[in-house]
Amino acid sequence: MYHKKMTAALAIAVLGSTSTVALADEPGEGWITFEQAMEKAKAAGYTELHSLEVDDKSWEGTGLKADGKKYEFQMEGTTGKITLDEID
Repeated sequence: MYHKKMTAALAIAVLGSTSTVALADEPGEGWITFEQAMEKAKAAGYTELHSLEVDDKSWEGTGLKADGKKYEFQMEGTTGKITLDEID
């Protein structure tokens, strides 16, 4: 009986901690919109976007540029200024 209670408690603890890890970050107050972030990435030379998401205090993404290579980028959440732009 004790073993079953411990197993159930452990399962609840593991599932509970996993669900908090799976939650995505949300854009902060005063951030540019998802659509604006896409436009900023295109203006920076991205011809095809593969991902674009919020991570901490920036928009982050990957995509292709005209040279056909895959790049990763970060941009400030409030201004859309590109702060990282390198080959992935």
